[in-house]
Amino acid sequence: MAEGNQPQSPAERRKQMTAEMERTAFQRKAVSRKSARETLEEAVEFFNERGYKSGFSARPNQIYIMGGKEGLIPRVNGDIRAQENVGKGKVTMLTLNGFGENLSQTMGEYVEFLRTQRQR
Repeated sequence: MAEGNQPQSPAERRKQMTAEMERTAFQRKAVSRKSARETLEEAVEFFNERGYKSGFSARPNQIYIMGGKEGLIPRVNGDIRAQENVGKGKVTMLTLNGFGENLSQTMGEYVEFLRTQRQR
């Protein structure tokens, strides 16, 4: 509730949610040595194991990630897009986008997971 125990207007609530989404936004690029399909299948498994709903989206080489309430945000969302054969090394370039306190942290953990995979 706002000051004086008055309920918040929808506009105030929307403004707070937008600020929270901007504060917890996660946007990063990462690299995988595996194919786009293998990398995205591995990502779906990674996020499902951590309590998020994830799967392949209707767009080619893209997955969605959805979760429940995190802080002021009633539902969190993210996506990962893959592009194969990038650069001299012909690697798979991933673009990660999402928001939410916990989802952003989990996406960061996934980037670290990818880095450990490259070192093998």
